[in-house]
Amino acid sequence: MSQELKTRLGIASLVGLMVNAVLFGAGLIVILMVPALNAQAFAALPVMILISFAIAAPISWAIAPRLQARYWRGRESDFIAG
Repeated sequence: MSQELKTRLGIASLVGLMVNAVLFGAGLIVILMVPALNAQAFAALPVMILISFAIAAPISWAIAPRLQARYWRGRESDFIAG
């Protein structure tokens, strides 16, 4: 495994925890606010937890390179010109 991939994996794992927490909170609010889901909360919560874990992984993988300084250094001229 290359150093770049190790770095991206490390950042993605840290970001993944935060992304998962946000998705869990949003899903929890939806479940508690919708009366039909609230009545079935004991069944809906485990499903929502699994969905939040599954969605957090690709989102954090996409965010990870943007948190590296060298990623933005190469695009700095595009940002200023645009």
